[in-house]
Amino acid sequence: MGKRRVGRQAAVQFHFWRDAHRGSGPERMEEFWEFCPSTPRVREFAQPLIDGMLAHLPEIDERIKRYTENYDIGRLSPVDRNVLRLAIYEMLYREDIPPVVSINEAIELAKTFGGSDSGRFVNGILDRVKDDLSRPLREAASPGEK
Repeated sequence: MGKRRVGRQAAVQFHFWRDAHRGSGPERMEEFWEFCPSTPRVREFAQPLIDGMLAHLPEIDERIKRYTENYDIGRLSPVDRNVLRLAIYEMLYREDIPPVVSINEAIELAKTFGGSDSGRFVNGILDRVKDDLSRPLREAASPGEK
């Protein structure tokens, strides 16, 4: 498995941990990495995802609420909620990652770690998010572009 897939798994695991501890993460980030050992290359990819998700969590959760009409975000399975958070963060704030890649990776994470309907559920929500994007879906922004 590639460093990006493992990095995404680590980001979902970190936020799953936060959910399990009612919104508080480990006191030191090193505690998480001891719990979830990873190579330096995986950490290098995962840490900005973790930090970005934390920085934009209110906006990300607002998107989830918007697209899961009549469904309380707290009632979503923790796996589905955090997979959605990661994918929406990537789609909105990581122009170096094409949105279709974020969607495909999220579906795979949901299928691997979620329930039997998680892949379909995540796909349906992210398809709606994708429709609201104004950037190309299959291309990353060039380094100088943004």
